[in-house]
Amino acid sequence: MPDEPMDHMVRVGAFSVEERAAIYKAIETRRDVRDQFLPDPLPDDLVWRLLSAAHHAPSVGFMQPWNFILVRDAERREEIWRAFSRANDEAAEMFSGKKRGDYRALKLEGIRKAPLGICVTCDPTRGGPVVLGRTHNFSMDRYSTVCAIQNLWLAARAEGVGVGWVSIFHEDELKRILAIPEHVEVIGWFCLGYVDTLYGEPELAVKGWRKRLPLEDLVFSEIWQDRPVG
Repeated sequence: MPDEPMDHMVRVGAFSVEERAAIYKAIETRRDVRDQFLPDPLPDDLVWRLLSAAHHAPSVGFMQPWNFILVRDAERREEIWRAFSRANDEAAEMFSGKKRGDYRALKLEGIRKAPLGICVTCDPTRGGPVVLGRTHNFSMDRYSTVCAIQNLWLAARAEGVGVGWVSIFHEDELKRILAIPEHVEVIGWFCLGYVDTLYGEPELAVKGWRKRLPLEDLVFSEIWQDRPVG
């Protein structure tokens, strides 16, 4: 492979203290919003900035497998909510005892309340039959799409926009409602809207569902379960 011409390269360095602080703040205060959405519509230029942030994510073989279906129509969002509600009732029955009651008590109204829904999909055919970097792990296109979602989520936090990821669906129902081709995979439905309050900690931690695991319990050195020194 020939040497890269230097005019394609740019100098890099650490961000300023303020820039670094802003990035870490977005990461640490990002929340999965389920119910706190305001009804105000999101301006088109703002939505486009969020999509541009998503589109700048890394992707395996630069295949850019994502698509974004923007859904503002209230009737279509209501149909999406009904599909979610059916699956959510099934999900509740998978828990027992107190957990079932706790699950049903969670407010999951984002599909109806948020002014914008985005269905994010992954097209595994976009890069052709052989994709650089996906030759031995065919999930890499899905992972790439999730990188795009995280970009969108962090950009949304910086813009004062809440995001909620809804994963409780039968995929074939979303495909039918949104006319998604059979070969394209639904990664998730995302509720977006302005928020003026967020939980100080993740909602599921606040409500006692689970606590954040200590980072030191999750870091190994060299091999599995070999604890790092220091």
